Amino acid sequence: MSKEIYKGLSQLGGTAKLPESPEQAVLEKVPNPRPDSRYFVRFTCPEFTSLCPVTGQPDFAHLVIDYVPDGFLVESKSLKLYLHSFRNHAAFHEDCTVGIGERLVEELKPHWLRIGGYWYPRGGIPIDVFFQTGTPPQGVWIPDQGVPAYRGRG
Repeated sequence: MSKEIYKGLSQLGGTAKLPESPEQAVLEKVPNPRPDSRYFVRFTCPEFTSLCPVTGQPDFAHLVIDYVPDGFLVESKSLKLYLHSFRNHAAFHEDCTVGIGERLVEELKPHWLRIGGYWYPRGGIPIDVFFQTGTPPQGVWIPDQGVPAYRGRG
């Protein structure tokens, strides 16, 4: 396979500055080397952080991003930098989770995408947020996200 598909990537293979905000973050993509095959891709970010827009206190989540690519794959280092750009971003759990899903759909135009945001308790209540673009494509094995409901120390 030709390395031509990696031309133009600005973050992979070198140092890249952490973006100041999700809006400034550059999500890079590469052509899907297997566009005629339907397959499943999962990214897990167990230490996602953002800020509460009211108190400014940190919020923590375990994110699971699943997609079935069409013409493009997200470049993983750019995804990592994008997700880390939320560390100083103030937004509610729903806004962060759904916003990440919508941005990935806008950039990649996948056959299908879902994101699960499994947020740790704030005020004693864990919040789980889910976004999905539609019915998963037939014939693609799509496993459960495997994140149990929050149980605390029990």
